[in-house]
Amino acid sequence: MQALSIPLLLLLLHLSLFYTNSVQVQALTSPTDISALKAFKSSIKPSSIPSWSCLGSWNFTTDPCAIPRRTYFICGLTCTSDSTRVTQIVLDPASYSGTLTPLISQLSYLTFLDLSDNSFFGPIPSSISYLSKLQTLSLRSNSFSGSVPASISNLKSLESLDLSHNSLTGFLPNSINSLSNLRRLDLSYNKLTGSLPNKLPPNLLELALKRNSLSGSLSKSSFAGLTQLEVVELSENSLTGTLQPWFFLLPSLQQVDLANNSFTRVDVWKPSGGNSNLVAVDLGFNRIEGYLPVNFVSYPLLASLTLRYNRLRGTIPLEYSKNKFLRRLFLDGNFFIGKPPAGFFATDTSVSGSLGYNCLQGCPASSQLCVPSQKPNAICKQAYGHS
Repeated sequence: MQALSIPLLLLLLHLSLFYTNSVQVQALTSPTDISALKAFKSSIKPSSIPSWSCLGSWNFTTDPCAIPRRTYFICGLTCTSDSTRVTQIVLDPASYSGTLTPLISQLSYLTFLDLSDNSFFGPIPSSISYLSKLQTLSLRSNSFSGSVPASISNLKSLESLDLSHNSLTGFLPNSINSLSNLRRLDLSYNKLTGSLPNKLPPNLLELALKRNSLSGSLSKSSFAGLTQLEVVELSENSLTGTLQPWFFLLPSLQQVDLANNSFTRVDVWKPSGGNSNLVAVDLGFNRIEGYLPVNFVSYPLLASLTLRYNRLRGTIPLEYSKNKFLRRLFLDGNFFIGKPPAGFFATDTSVSGSLGYNCLQGCPASSQLCVPSQKPNAICKQAYGHS
């Protein structure tokens, strides 16, 4: 066979090197990340991994960050642009059942972890605190149990934390206030106890802790400095005491849901300069006594107010029927007396809701506002100390 010329040999050598390099480009995922992904998948029951699912396509005979992903790792993870590190794990809701491995902490470039709407169980590993780049953590709608690990407060980059709809118990750690970048906190539908932390994260926009077993009163120190807080959802707990004026004066507050608690009093001041972003307030199904605060009508954008099924008494202030912004008003289930303001029944009224099941006189039966009917006279007389 004739010897190959030197130029041809050089060309073949160049092609060989190019081919070798191109193969390497497709297999650059950090070995640490690969071992963490393997541990992550092995912590999930194989029988709960459908073949068509994202995890079903995780086959480690192929490099996880290899591009293009035509057959394996087709979904569920995202990598850096150079295909070396895993940055996101977002699982599909395929009813995966298993635990969250502590080795998740090895994915040190992870910014987004979303395991929502599956069947994960067991504790949230404290090692999750090593994910220093994590911005979003969503474990919503699983069966995680145990406490919220105090080490979670080390996630300094965290912007959104959603652990709602699980079986978490214990107190919310006071150290959570150190999450200075946190904008959204949702721990609703768990079994958390105790009071709110002494101080909440300073840059919160949304706070949701619905349907837990929280107790105690709302402390001013917990909300101090929360100038950006827009939404507070603490309904279906065991919170008590007085709602003090400072609460409704939080400068960015828009929506408040404190229904189904055990608050006994509400004090409301007019907003400073007549300025407020407050749009909706729900204080229904508490134990609030006293008179209906007239100062609520001083909040210029307030469109929905619910104080149903409390222990309020006295007359309904005339100012409520003159407020053109108020669209929904639920005052049913209290002990209001006298005649309701006539403005509620004008032909041009835009108010919907209910004044029913009170002790009112002359509430027009033809008006939907007067449904259901008023309390029996005997109950009303007893409430006002008449025999």
